[in-house]
Formats: sequence, structure tokens, C-alpha cells
Amino acid sequence: MHHFPRLSAAAALAAVLLLAGCASQVSRGEPSSRRDGDAASRKAAPDFELKDMNGKTIRLSEYRGQVVLLNFWATWCGPCKIEIPWFVEFQRTYKDLGFTVIGVSVDEDGWEAVRPFLASRQVNYPVVVSTMEVEQKYGGVEALPISFLIDRDGRIANTHVGLVTKKTYEDEILRLLD
Repeated sequence: MHHFPRLSAAAALAAVLLLAGCASQVSRGEPSSRRDGDAASRKAAPDFELKDMNGKTIRLSEYRGQVVLLNFWATWCGPCKIEIPWFVEFQRTYKDLGFTVIGVSVDEDGWEAVRPFLASRQVNYPVVVSTMEVEQKYGGVEALPISFLIDRDGRIANTHVGLVTKKTYEDEILRLLD
């Protein structure tokens, strides 16, 4: 019988959690991606209306005509912290081509937790705090991060649960912008 040191078990668990994402009690799985068919068969992204940090109303429908990366995340989610700098870079690089990131925080402490987090990471895209209603519209958001790439017609082109590569996102963004 092999006896593994505690450190190895802890390191293995950390690696699994990092790769799988920050799952809630409901779901613990591998990262997954789904491509939602050709443009004609894609499902419309559910609209929502939430306030940003300054109290400005953000409506998903107002971004019709742009490619949107809708990212559900939390300040305590390790993989989310890896992705956010990529999203800041994508926002800077592609915003003039008709692209935006919208961050949707699921932090229970709301702006109290989110505001200092955004400031420390110089987030340059709109961020809102989620509601149960919005989370239900997007399938319950049972694991983090979860991202939806939305085409210019407001339809979901790709869905990613857990951490995927920066290149995967960038390739998909460029394909939708083209």
C-alpha cells in the first residue's frame, strides 16, 4: 500500500480545483466547452438589467451588434482570477472592433467584496452583481467561472464552464468578430 504525503494530496486537490473551476456544492466537474451550432440555430442570450458599480443600468440587449463575452465569476474563485487579466487585455485590444466583456459577479457580499477587487485589478469593462433571477436564466450557474460568448445577433455561440485557455477565448472572439 502506498502512503502519499499530505502535501501531495493537497497539491493534487489544488490542481484539480484549478482545472475544474470553482464548483458549488451542486456540481464538481471537468472544465467543459460547448459550441452552440451555426448562427441560425443558436439560442438567444437571455436579456437582463443589472446595475454597475456606479449605479448605471447595464442591459445585455444594449450590446446587440457587438460580440460579448459574458463572464460569471466571484472574487474568491481561483480560476476566475486567472481569466480576468485576459479579459482586461481582450477589452483593450478588441473594444474598437465591436467587442466587450461584461463581468457578472456572484459574490454574496456584493459590491462590498467586488469594488476593491475590481480596483486592485484595474478592470476596464462593465461589471454587475448578479441576482438569482439572472443566474436561473443562464442555467443556474452551478460552477465558476462560466462564460458565454455571444454573437452580434445576441445569440450564444460558445459556453465554457471552468478554466479554458486564453487562446481558446481569443480564437473564438476573433471568429465572431470576423
